[in-house]
Amino acid sequence: MSPMPRTLDISLDPEAAIEAAAAAVADGLCIVLPTDTVYGIGANAFNGDAVQRLLHAKQRGRDLPPPVLIADPLALRTLAEEVTDEIEAVTEAFWPGALTIIVRAQPSLRLDLGERGQTVAVRIPDHDFTRELLRATGPLAVSSANVSGEPAATTAAEAKAQLRRSVEIYLDGGPANDAAPSTILDLTGPPRILRQGRISAAALAEVLPELAQG
Repeated sequence: MSPMPRTLDISLDPEAAIEAAAAAVADGLCIVLPTDTVYGIGANAFNGDAVQRLLHAKQRGRDLPPPVLIADPLALRTLAEEVTDEIEAVTEAFWPGALTIIVRAQPSLRLDLGERGQTVAVRIPDHDFTRELLRATGPLAVSSANVSGEPAATTAAEAKAQLRRSVEIYLDGGPANDAAPSTILDLTGPPRILRQGRISAAALAEVLPELAQG
């Protein structure tokens, strides 16, 4: 728990904000960051203790592992067992953007996100600052910045009101442009939509004709 969380306005000095946030992530602490959907709480995806801090802050169990945000499509190859033609087609069409894909994870992948089985959920956000942050931190486990059961935060102040001292750095990027969540697409077998979000089933079906909405 942070003794004194800091809120940094990313518009004033984005480089300093990224440096402070990356240092906190390296120390195994949680940060709050803007994305192209709602605000997220993030932690080093490869640090099990840090991810546990994230789950504790949200008062969430290990049965709901957070997705992983990455900066570039190339990073997906380090997480996924295989980047199939289907995966390549949807990521080329919708990344960066509000599409989370669930893929089979590399068997050797050292990710302790909770009870994720052999899969991992991955997304590239359509937010320039956040992608720059991810280039500095590496992949982040990121979940909506709220206590489970409460509304997702659309401002840094809303996130701080809920998460308080469980977060080291709050990155303030102004109000979220669109609070609609990402669409979640399971690509571990026949494509299935697990959560309908900003990207419609019709848009996905144009890229994946075999899509069956689950």
